[in-house]
Amino acid sequence: MAVRGITRRWIINSLTVIVLFLTALVVILSFTVQQYVYSTIQSQLKGRSEEAVNIFVEQAVQDFSSNARSYIENFTAKNEMEVMAINISGNVFITSTGFAPDNSQPMPDYQYALRDESGTGVWTGRLTTGEKVMAVTKLIESASGGVIGALRYVVSIEKADHQILMIVGILTGGSLLIIAFIVFSNLYFMKSIVTPIRQIGATAKRIAQGDFNARIKKTNHDEIGQLCDTINDMAVELGAAEKMKNEFISSVSHELRTPLTAIKGWAETLQGGGMDPGTYDKGMNVIIRESERLSGLVEELLDFSRMQNGRMTLMMEKIDLLAELGEAVYMFTDRAAAEHKYLLYEEPTMLSPVLGDVNRLRQVFVNIIDNALKYTGEGGTVEITAKEQEGYIRVVISDNGCGIPAEHLPNVKKKFYKANQTVRGSGIGLALADEIMKLHGGQLDIESQENVGTAVTITIPVLAETKP
Repeated sequence: MAVRGITRRWIINSLTVIVLFLTALVVILSFTVQQYVYSTIQSQLKGRSEEAVNIFVEQAVQDFSSNARSYIENFTAKNEMEVMAINISGNVFITSTGFAPDNSQPMPDYQYALRDESGTGVWTGRLTTGEKVMAVTKLIESASGGVIGALRYVVSIEKADHQILMIVGILTGGSLLIIAFIVFSNLYFMKSIVTPIRQIGATAKRIAQGDFNARIKKTNHDEIGQLCDTINDMAVELGAAEKMKNEFISSVSHELRTPLTAIKGWAETLQGGGMDPGTYDKGMNVIIRESERLSGLVEELLDFSRMQNGRMTLMMEKIDLLAELGEAVYMFTDRAAAEHKYLLYEEPTMLSPVLGDVNRLRQVFVNIIDNALKYTGEGGTVEITAKEQEGYIRVVISDNGCGIPAEHLPNVKKKFYKANQTVRGSGIGLALADEIMKLHGGQLDIESQENVGTAVTITIPVLAETKP
C-alpha cells in the first residue's frame, strides 16, 4: 500500500512523537547506566583507599616509603586495578605493575586531592597511550595532620565503556524494534481505515455520476460501517428520487400533451368551417375545458416550485370554510354523475370561521375530491363530512375505491410519488395540499386499505375570537 494521504500524515505524526520519546528515553537510560557503572567503580576505588589509610597512620616519611612498598607488594587486587605510591614531592616511586613508574602520565586526581578537605581526588580521562582510566588518589597524613604521601588507585574503564556501549546498543535496537512494530501496526490499522474510505470515495463518485445501483460492501460494524450504511441508504433514496423524477416528467408530459392534443384537434376542425352550431359549440367547450385543465396543471407546477423554494405566500383572512367546501363539492357534481359515481355531502348547519387563504383551501378540497373520484370505480361512492370539535374543523373525504397498498401509504405525501401509475396525475397534488395545510397550522392525514377505500382528514384550527 502506497504511503500517502491520511496514512502518511498519521505515520509521520505518530513516528515523530514516538521517535522523540524513545530517543530521550535511550539517552536518559544510557546516561543513567554510565553514571551507575562509573559510580560503582569509583566507590570500589574509594573503598580501597579508605582501607589503606589506617595502615599509614602515625608513620614517618621513611616508614611511609617502606610501608608503601610492603602494602603494594602484598596488594591482592593487582589484576583488577593498579596502585601507586606517591611521595611528598608528588612523584610516583613504586607501582603494583612491577614496571618503573612513569611520571609523565597525567595525575589531575593528585592535585584534586591536595585541594580537597577530605584528601581525596577523583579523575576520569585518557592516558598518553589513549587508554581511558579512572583514578582515585588518597592523601596519607601524619598524626599531626601533615601530608606524608599518597596512594593512587587506577583502573581501566575501557571494558566498562564497552559494556555500556552494548547496553546502549541493546536499548537502541529495542527502540528500533518498537518503532518498526508501531510502523507496521499503524500501517495495518490505517489500511483497515483507508481502504474502506477509498472504496467509499469510489462508490460515491459512481453515485454522483448517476449510478444509483452502486453499493459499498460493509465489512465492519464500526463508524466506517455506519458510514457505508448511510451512503448505501443515500444511494437507495437518490435512486428512488431519480425514478420518481422520471415518472413525474413522464406524467406531466402526458398531462400536458392530452389537453394540447384536444385543443389543437378542435382548433383545426373549427378552422375548416362549414359545421353546424351544435358541433361548433361542442368544439369550443372542449377547447375551453382543456385550456382550463392545462392552466390548472401549470398553476399547480408553479405552486409546487414556490413550495420548494419557500416562496409560497398566503393571503390570510377570516373565511367561511363551509362555503368554500360547498363550492368545491358543487364543482364535481356533474362530473360524478357523468362517471356514474355517487358524491355524497352531509353539509353541517354551521361551522366557526377560520383564518386562511380562500384560494389555497379551495385548492386543497378540489385536489382531494378529484383524487377520490379518480381512484373510485364506476358505481362507487365518495362521501364528504365536516364537523367542529375541540377548536378544530375536521373535513373527512372518504371513498370506497381501490385504496392504497400498505407499502405505498407512508410515501403518498412525498413529492413526485405516485402509488398508481395507471391513473393520470402529476404526483405533486398531495404534497402541495399537505404543505398548504401546514402553513395554515393544520394537517392532512390519510388512512387507507387496499381494495377497501381511502379516507383523507383535513384539520384546520378555528379562528379564536378576540373579545373587546
